[in-house]
Amino acid sequence: MPEIRLETDIRGTADAVFAALVDLRGYGRWLARSSAFPGTTEISPGPVGVGTTYVESSSQGVRRGTVTEYQPPDSVTFHQPMTMKPNLLGVIDIRVRYTLTQAADSVHLRRVVTLTLPAALKLVQPVVLRQFRTESERTMRALKAFVET
Repeated sequence: MPEIRLETDIRGTADAVFAALVDLRGYGRWLARSSAFPGTTEISPGPVGVGTTYVESSSQGVRRGTVTEYQPPDSVTFHQPMTMKPNLLGVIDIRVRYTLTQAADSVHLRRVVTLTLPAALKLVQPVVLRQFRTESERTMRALKAFVET
């Protein structure tokens, strides 16, 4: 299973970073839409926690996500299998795990994206990984800018 690992230090508190990460209804405040991330919809009612579900639809596929780990302010994991368009391409199994470590005046944030590609996409794996890495880097930059301002 390929993994994309990114780390950054953010001036602020783990509470502030964690709050932004789990505010699924507020992603539009800090993460601009892109072809890979058109926004989060169909968020289950109530506060976000283990079991919260959501949908992210793009031209490439539909992610039906679930929060599978929720340990404020230390870690959160999102499992978001993506049914590709067209469906015959299969499903990319995606897990995004964030871990936060508070330091004196900053937070060390680690994002690990674990992917399991369907057989139909194995030949284009380098392209798929590059797309996921680019979107992960964009997300980390946007989160850092949001918390630090």
